[in-house]
Amino acid sequence: MKKSLELIGQYFILMKVVFSTPDKKRIFWKQFFIDAEKLVLNSIPIVAVISVFIGAVLVIQTAYNIESPLIPKMYVGYMTRESLILEFCSTMIALILAGKVGSNISSEIGSMRISEQIDAMEMMGINSANYLILPKIAAATILNPLLMLMSFVLGLFGGAMIINFTGIITMSQYTEGLQYAFRFYYFVYSMVKMATFSFLITSISSFYGYYAADGSLGVGRSSTKAIVVSSVSILVANLVITQLMLN
Repeated sequence: MKKSLELIGQYFILMKVVFSTPDKKRIFWKQFFIDAEKLVLNSIPIVAVISVFIGAVLVIQTAYNIESPLIPKMYVGYMTRESLILEFCSTMIALILAGKVGSNISSEIGSMRISEQIDAMEMMGINSANYLILPKIAAATILNPLLMLMSFVLGLFGGAMIINFTGIITMSQYTEGLQYAFRFYYFVYSMVKMATFSFLITSISSFYGYYAADGSLGVGRSSTKAIVVSSVSILVANLVITQLMLN
């Protein structure tokens, strides 16, 4: 318990240093776009593939579980839309990114710590935490909600594809379900979740990478811890945000 509290305190102290004003804003924005490419744009392929197939699976599962002829088939589209926007496109995608992006950040910063590059920055008077971590947090937190919207659209597209291939329901029934009882607030809710999850992934992964020790094995352990802690934090934050925003 004591060690956990020390880690939490160390995390918040690091975040205080990270969120200081950048020494040179031009350098910050340059690094912001570099990290946006590495953390967000490079995640598009895996998110796209997973979203299309999950959308297709949701349509099949929902259609085969609606056995009663009294339940309109348009509820297949409705349930697919709700499942995607409320949970899959934010929470599930974030858990996937925790593995991909989290390990990337932790190993990158951890390698810099082990090779003493961070120490060299500190000796030159550079705020290494601000320079290395803030652009990553900003890029992921600002842009990942757009990745969530892309995932949602591709999930619906995957559902439409499987309907065309199998004829499990008609396309008009699917479209009617997508339009039924639409609530824009769910998009706001999902984007808030995704932004929060992105902050947790990048900040926690950066924290474990920044304090990596004991050589390459230590970098590997830091990456593993970053993924596990980020995933658990996402699940806890999901519960809290859902209770606050949907209660």
